[in-house]
Amino acid sequence: MSKIAGADMRPRPVGGAGSRGWRVAAAGVALAAAAVVAGCSQAVPGPRMTRMTEISSGCGGRNAEVEEASSAPDYVYAAWIGCNGIGFARSTDGGLRFGRPMTVPGSPGPSWDPAIATAPDGTVYVAYMHRSGPFGRPGTSMYPVVAASVDHGVSFRRVSRDRPAASGNWGDRVFIAVSKTGTVYMTWDYGPSAAEVKLRCGRGGSCAFAKGDLNVVIQKSADGGRTWGPVTHLEPGFPAGGGYGAPLLVRPDGRVDVLYIGHPTDPRTLAVRPGYEFFTTSRDGVTWPAHPLKLGPGTGTLSLSEWWIDGDLAADAGGNLYVTWDTQTASGDIGWLTSSRDGGRTWSRPVRVTPGTGSAPHIVQVAGGPAGVAYVAWLTSAPHGWAIYLRTFSAKSRSLGPVLQVSGRYGNTSTWPGDTFGISVLPGPPNRISLTWGSAIGPSRNPEIYAAQVTLPPAK
Repeated sequence: MSKIAGADMRPRPVGGAGSRGWRVAAAGVALAAAAVVAGCSQAVPGPRMTRMTEISSGCGGRNAEVEEASSAPDYVYAAWIGCNGIGFARSTDGGLRFGRPMTVPGSPGPSWDPAIATAPDGTVYVAYMHRSGPFGRPGTSMYPVVAASVDHGVSFRRVSRDRPAASGNWGDRVFIAVSKTGTVYMTWDYGPSAAEVKLRCGRGGSCAFAKGDLNVVIQKSADGGRTWGPVTHLEPGFPAGGGYGAPLLVRPDGRVDVLYIGHPTDPRTLAVRPGYEFFTTSRDGVTWPAHPLKLGPGTGTLSLSEWWIDGDLAADAGGNLYVTWDTQTASGDIGWLTSSRDGGRTWSRPVRVTPGTGSAPHIVQVAGGPAGVAYVAWLTSAPHGWAIYLRTFSAKSRSLGPVLQVSGRYGNTSTWPGDTFGISVLPGPPNRISLTWGSAIGPSRNPEIYAAQVTLPPAK
């Protein structure tokens, strides 16, 4: 059974400089808000959202860092760190109800950073990082594992371990995507030597990097994830490229797009400096350009204390691309969005998507909707505790919709909610978005995974 967290239904204005939106606390399945279009009598329905529902119930200990995917007719799949390994739950009704969570096969032990994707034939892929022995010990390897389900997430009977050629490596955060023809791609963070990686860990969060042989690599599989091709680095400067955290997508024509965090790295000491988001693209997922495109250099940098996965990449139904990230500046932590209408060759001037001020993290992610529309969400601890927010972006008018608070209760600011959250656009009726996130509610020090479904008015 799921626990339900109720909340206030009243719309409230968002505080902060330049804010024009409204914050709507998560409440009943039907939110009765409506607006009257100026000059006519036709009422436009307002947003509707479900109560936040705990979907990790039964998984002991900490449950955090969720990712999700959806597929027709109305499946939602969520994977997270928890359940004594990697937790997984599925919904068959668009995220209104989730089944009993399970532990992904092969994940008990030191496993972390799950990613999830669905294939055109309905296969569900859950990828996660795994460590073969004690961290930093000779012979220890860190590598991705990919579990596949051919029965819509009922079971995972195929598990593939992608061990590196040499032991003693460093590995982290995996992302996975599937082409229309079924080719599976995954990016992950790789360094030849784990001994070279030095961390900076903060209270209430996870860890960032002070130095190391940090690189983004990519692999592909033509047999449903059973076997994987060679490890290919996709940024310049290997083995000290300074890159990590690389979400990817595969376009209908097979082109592979990747966004990654890039920190300038001293080739001698491997010390890193504040960085930026970089976009790169490949026709085949193997050959990559020598000069990736730096995005938003005038908006600020990614600080060395940033512990979350900063940056997300999505495409809408018309093929427009969207990138979100946040920067740490003297004006506070600010979330941004930029878009491209020409396949990533040029990008729009970044638009600020998060209201308010202050230095609290804004973990910003994006999902593509109908042509010209993106849904932007962020998880932040400001001002009252961890909560998740959502708004619409129209590429046609370059305008942002109202800010909606989806989570009905605030999470403990001293408890890590994860470096990511889940967002996906549901098939079927338009403008439906599923969200999943981690949070420690009430007196509990253990975070759990929560879910909600939101239906938004059409974007203008």
